[in-house]
Amino acid sequence: QVHVVESGGGLVQAGGSLRLSCAASGRIDEYYTVGWFRQASGKEREFVVSIRWAGDNEYYADSVKGRFTISRDNANTVYVQMDNLQPEDTAVYYCAAGTWIVDHDLILPNRYYYWGQGTQVTVSS
Repeated sequence: QVHVVESGGGLVQAGGSLRLSCAASGRIDEYYTVGWFRQASGKEREFVVSIRWAGDNEYYADSVKGRFTISRDNANTVYVQMDNLQPEDTAVYYCAAGTWIVDHDLILPNRYYYWGQGTQVTVSS
């Protein structure tokens, strides 16, 4: 019903910036949320940030708050501007979409049904 494709990963030095994109398509309504998760090698998938279609309400993980900024354009593309990147940000970043996700469930990967393939972000020191 909903399709998401992410892009924009790459290799940067610590302190640098990247901008990730998530192109969303399909039957998207005001009840949907697009979230970003990341998974470092050997680690569990971790919530990063989310945005709701209704009102563009944002929710950030403490680890990225103040450094990452999520936004959405009028073509249903979600962006994550990642500034002051650090080596601990190195991971595969995934875009995901889900519907009827209450606030306290936004960080749970299993509440998102549609997932992209992931894009690698590598931050060197």
